[in-house]
Amino acid sequence: MVAAGLGDDLLLANEVVDATRLAALGAHVTAGRARITVAVDSGETIAAASAAGITEVLVDVDVGMPRCGCQPDEAGSIADAARKAGLHVRGVMGYEGHMMHEADRDTRVAGVTRSMAILESARNQVGGDVVSGGGTGSFDCNDTVTELQAGSYVLMDGDYARLGLPFEEGLVVSGTVVSVGTGGHAVLDAGLKALAMDSGPPGLQGSGKVLFCADEHTTVVGGSWTVGDRVGLRPAHIDPTISKHEQIHLVDDITSGGDAEVVETWPVDLRGW
Repeated sequence: MVAAGLGDDLLLANEVVDATRLAALGAHVTAGRARITVAVDSGETIAAASAAGITEVLVDVDVGMPRCGCQPDEAGSIADAARKAGLHVRGVMGYEGHMMHEADRDTRVAGVTRSMAILESARNQVGGDVVSGGGTGSFDCNDTVTELQAGSYVLMDGDYARLGLPFEEGLVVSGTVVSVGTGGHAVLDAGLKALAMDSGPPGLQGSGKVLFCADEHTTVVGGSWTVGDRVGLRPAHIDPTISKHEQIHLVDDITSGGDAEVVETWPVDLRGW
């Protein structure tokens, strides 16, 4: 993002304990290319940030997911330790990810409110101007944060589509019909190896529905297809689906299927870990 010029005040919203890996970000800070902030939630992550040349951090707080983040009553001591290590503490971060995909809006709003009350309490201990958190699923009901970490909306997870959010799905995995059964089903050449399934099966662009996914195939029913047709699958979870592919093709009209004109092709970097 720094190399592409996508902002000069960037947050790595995660903990890293490998100072060698963090040093690439620290080099940008040292060279004055960008202001980079890193999340910390322990003495170890503080030490790694300091050793890597990172100068600014947010204290990450567990607001109920649970995933990363210190316990709320530890936030003050984590902030003190960071300042003692010479780091500037800009504020707090908390991700209410356990509420992002809650289908019932009232339940989602109530859960977000509870989580943000925890984060506000931690902020009172930590200080700083930044309260970072939220996501696509809480973009319209989180009025606590100063920085909203909505991101999936750029392409939209299929799992978010059922929440009635004002975003459209912008990515499909394009499969080809390789077989048509006498029972009316068709088989695509894209299966589990092309799609992340942790949030459920993909949706189908256009008419019909997905019957099931296998390793190399997806079986679809309820439509009219012939061998060679291109069929778009809407991934339920964008991030891990993209990491399975080496390229993304930008097209002029995503609804045109196999007839869409490819405008540009981008390599997918940061694959694997």
